[in-house]
Amino acid sequence: MKNIILILFLITNLTSANNVVWSKTGHRVIGEIAEEYLTKRAKRAIDKLLNGQSLASVANFADEIKADSTYRKFSAWHYVNFPAESKYTEVEPSAYGDLITGIQKCIAIIKNRASSDQEKTFYLKMLIHLVGDLHQPMHVGRLEDKGGNDIQVQWFNRGSNLHKIWDANMIDDYGMSYTELAASLPKLSNSQLEIIEKGDILDWVEESQDIANKLYDSVEVGEKLYYRYSYVWWDTVELQLQKGGIRLAKVLNDLF
Repeated sequence: MKNIILILFLITNLTSANNVVWSKTGHRVIGEIAEEYLTKRAKRAIDKLLNGQSLASVANFADEIKADSTYRKFSAWHYVNFPAESKYTEVEPSAYGDLITGIQKCIAIIKNRASSDQEKTFYLKMLIHLVGDLHQPMHVGRLEDKGGNDIQVQWFNRGSNLHKIWDANMIDDYGMSYTELAASLPKLSNSQLEIIEKGDILDWVEESQDIANKLYDSVEVGEKLYYRYSYVWWDTVELQLQKGGIRLAKVLNDLF
């Protein structure tokens, strides 16, 4: 009986954890896109560390481990909250870490020659997920409403919130698998790719913050949202998924 209860507890926690960040589908789309832009050298190194697993297949690892209290210290790595009128570099970093320090820590450990392959594999899986989180704008939201989690709305007459709308509702209700969604995204020109690849993590967090500020103005508390909201914002969803994948590849190519 105890084993059954434990299994149910783990299933419940894994399910809730996986529905908080770009949804499973969104993270896998980003991994799928990134694969396309990896250099041969980076792909060889990554294949070795992941034992042949694809980026998409491990893209939700950082959410899945939330069910294990051993990894609780990584919880704060999934987001960064700071005032709308401030830049990340202008505020005191959280003592618990945040999305930016988490990404930087992953990169540092993977680059360190003294790190074991086991450590590099763990932090590579974390990095794949966190770069995805960076491009979900509400993960760069405001502290006072927990990145939009406290802004309650209705999504097709179902209770939701601004954060969840962007994490899961729009993508999951679109009804495509991650491979279908990745394949359906608009083709980008070389000049568009160059623009997306410009900058670094600090530039990208400010970009996500700018989008988040607009999203706060896109709803009112208690508002009932339907097709029109997706129609207005779906292009932004697609572009953020593409940016996440292309920039993940850039980070990995630079690493390896």
